[in-house]
Amino acid sequence: MKSVVIIGAGPAGLTAALELIRSGRASPIVLEASDAVGGISRTIEYKGNRMDIGGHRFFSKSEWVMKWWREILPIAADEPTVRIAYQGQTRRVGADITAAVESKHVMLVRNRLSRIYFLRKYFDYPIKLNRTTLTNLGVARLVRIGISYAWSVLFPRKKENSLEDFLVNRFGAELYRTFFKDYTEKVWGMSCDRISAEWGAQRIKGLSIVETLRHALRQRLRITAKSRATKTSLIEHFLYPCMGPGQLWQEVARLVTDGGGEIRFRQRVTGLRHQDGRAVSVLTEDATGQTIEVLGDAVISTMPVKDLVAGMLPPAPADVSEIAAALPYRDFITVGLLVSRMCDNHQALSTRANNMPPDNWIYVQERDVRMGRLQVFNNWSPDLVADASKVWLGLEYFCWEGDDLWRQDDQAMIDFAVGELEKIGMINRSDVLDGTVIRVPKAYPAYFGAYQKLPQVRVWLDGLENLYLVGRNGMHRYNNQDHSMLTAKLAVEAILDGNVDKALIWGVNIDDDYHEAKSKGDEPHDGLG
Repeated sequence: MKSVVIIGAGPAGLTAALELIRSGRASPIVLEASDAVGGISRTIEYKGNRMDIGGHRFFSKSEWVMKWWREILPIAADEPTVRIAYQGQTRRVGADITAAVESKHVMLVRNRLSRIYFLRKYFDYPIKLNRTTLTNLGVARLVRIGISYAWSVLFPRKKENSLEDFLVNRFGAELYRTFFKDYTEKVWGMSCDRISAEWGAQRIKGLSIVETLRHALRQRLRITAKSRATKTSLIEHFLYPCMGPGQLWQEVARLVTDGGGEIRFRQRVTGLRHQDGRAVSVLTEDATGQTIEVLGDAVISTMPVKDLVAGMLPPAPADVSEIAAALPYRDFITVGLLVSRMCDNHQALSTRANNMPPDNWIYVQERDVRMGRLQVFNNWSPDLVADASKVWLGLEYFCWEGDDLWRQDDQAMIDFAVGELEKIGMINRSDVLDGTVIRVPKAYPAYFGAYQKLPQVRVWLDGLENLYLVGRNGMHRYNNQDHSMLTAKLAVEAILDGNVDKALIWGVNIDDDYHEAKSKGDEPHDGLG
């Protein structure tokens, strides 16, 4: 039986571990630096309230991923028959589902609602050409949007070198400046003309004004035929673990250990030994500072490329080391705020006494605050909030590790966040009951600077035959968790079958149809995305 060392217990690492266990042909040893599983998909608990770091919709274009999730946590229902609209399936609720519901060991089917907050008003996301949008924007801005979009169609930018080029070609310059530019630059701390167009290709893909209008028409005409053309950003329903995303990954971890695999916590990976084109062992440092060497027949890495290359023994070539050391990452802060009520705003569509809006999250496009997005945890799952009469919010900030936001102590950061939310008219400071701060380093691999030379690093690392890079940080790619899971699946298949074509792994999230059709056992399905 092969021994496989897996660096990191996030979605990619745990998917790989469970797939190795299920194969019966390999034994995984998972090395996790923290004391919890899930990575950025973990759930943070604070005084009975739970926080989802970044917001995780459980939806995938891959039927394999959807089935995998449902096998871990069954779908809950309050009636005898459950219809999952985005899969066209009807399922009967049996005793096993009933027991799962009673224990809250289930997936919920959630309605997706995300809106943009701009000009102190709410806009639908994706933007819809409805009365609300037209009224909020005003005639003058609408005319500019129409003219600039027509110009982008007639005279597109021939070379899409930057994210700005990518967005202007699809939405026109005025709509880009209105709804994309400021928010995107909040996220990345960088001008859009300095960010690679590849980010747009991976995260926005085929979405455009034309696609948005087509989607709106399908909705209006109640078209329910095959919907493979619907883009990810237009998903209207998704699955969600009752107790937050970490619940699923905690269950996966349990299955791994019950199946004979190991998960070692507080193991900070400091090095990777390699010899004759193969990874030999992984060096870790435990909580006491002791160095431990873990041998393996293969290594799957989800750790940041920057840190992996820095720990190579013998060292990587100088040019590879230099590029890896300069790879940029965007860091992340979530401020959890518990409030008794929000401000009364008729556009919030709230029907509750506490004025809580119905959104999962709200994109804060306002230029006079640094907040990027606002999560309403109550709307992800009612079990994320201890008291249903209260509103449990997550204010998201994108920053650089060590900058002015990152350095603030928790109370100062909470005060700052409260002030911003009050400034844009969503709460009154007197209604704030409690708060907490969560900081996540290297949350988002960035697509500028040294990223342009990442292929040189990839070629060298891929030259180590039994080393597989998977997941978001492992590949320095802004993957969703389903993409990370698919890269892990392909790495496991490569290890078990002796297939070392790593291009298949790197192809995930470049072309969704490709990985759906080519990945073993993964057939396309008629989803919303």
